[in-house]
Amino acid sequence: MSGKADLGDDPAPGDGPARDESPAQSGRAAPDEPPALDGVIHHPTRLTLVAFLSACDEAEFAAVRDGCRVSDSVLSKNASALEAAGYLHVRKGHVGKRPRTWLSLTPAGRQALARHLAALQDLVDAARGAAGSVGA
Repeated sequence: MSGKADLGDDPAPGDGPARDESPAQSGRAAPDEPPALDGVIHHPTRLTLVAFLSACDEAEFAAVRDGCRVSDSVLSKNASALEAAGYLHVRKGHVGKRPRTWLSLTPAGRQALARHLAALQDLVDAARGAAGSVGA
């Protein structure tokens, strides 16, 4: 035993991946990885953001903010978390003299969303199967 209290916190930098960090969260997911709930995407705001971006190649920050019905600060915080996981690409530029930010899902982000949705569907299917066997 290391003498550290297990409070469920993420390890300190250099201690390796968090206990529940999936390969997808660390950017090491294989394309054929079985469906699994993704802790990064599972957060409701991040799931909304990823679902919104899955429908387009790229979207301007304000359009994403309005489409997801969140504030600038909430979008910024969640976009940063998705970018750190390798699921989101942030591009900054200007339109005329005005600064703009565009957001897009990375291929890893699209794969993670597909696996997450498949895992949710597996849960639904398992619940339906269990409910069907109880009534039989």
